[in-house]
Amino acid sequence: MYDLPPDLDRLRTLETWLTLTLDRVRQQIKDIEQRQQPAPAPPPAPPRRPRTPDWGIVQAGIGTPTTEIHRGDCWAAGKTLTPITAERARTELGDGAKPCDACRPDRPLGMPPPGP
Repeated sequence: MYDLPPDLDRLRTLETWLTLTLDRVRQQIKDIEQRQQPAPAPPPAPPRRPRTPDWGIVQAGIGTPTTEIHRGDCWAAGKTLTPITAERARTELGDGAKPCDACRPDRPLGMPPPGP
């Protein structure tokens, strides 16, 4: 096979060189394996916010003396806004529900303004 040196000093030197070479080979293998790994999957998307309804109703109760109709994006609707369809909003307004004074849902719904 190979002729090795007969003295201990040269054998130790050869051992050190082989160890360093083996470390370099192993590092090169690691680098290549990492490059061949598929890219990690992106993190999952955050949950989507529910769609803002076009219209909503706030039922009469504590703090709300009458049933009110709001546009879905109305700042004055509070947290109890229940989504409804445009047709139901028109029906509720026709049956006496009060349109919100801030967002005036009666205008885009084509309803006559509330009476005095």
